[in-house]
Amino acid sequence: MKNLILFILILWGIPSAYFRSRFRKIIYETDDWKINIKLLFKKELIGLLSKTSSKNKDYIKTRNHYRIYLIIYGILFLVYSLLL
Repeated sequence: MKNLILFILILWGIPSAYFRSRFRKIIYETDDWKINIKLLFKKELIGLLSKTSSKNKDYIKTRNHYRIYLIIYGILFLVYSLLL
């Protein structure tokens, strides 16, 4: 069971780069690929936990998808850590 959850956790982690990149590009208002490798967290966390731009519908949609993704990822990680 533990190996199955680990496998699911790894598979679920693969699209994280896509979701985070898309969200960061909206938050930092850039299309530059270098935003993915920079260590800028403050504005990203504020944008994830609150509303920073309620007029941008793409921001709201992307933020909600990223939140759901992170919640499921957290649940999978919690289940895996409880099985250790």
